[in-house]
Amino acid sequence: MPIVHIDVLDGRTVEEKREMVKQVTDAIVNSLNVPPDAVTVIINDMPHHNFAKAGVLRSDRK
Repeated sequence: MPIVHIDVLDGRTVEEKREMVKQVTDAIVNSLNVPPDAVTVIINDMPHHNFAKAGVLRSDRK
């Protein structure tokens, strides 16, 4: 039973997440030859102040 964890910055719409989990599930089904109901997707929304790149918080980027 594949479990996929996806971290994204907050602000995505439910529609965007719905499409993402559909496409991720399809990719796992096709590549691992498992039924869709065996695939679990967990989405973690991160606030911009909990993500940094190159030493700069995303919330501080201009």
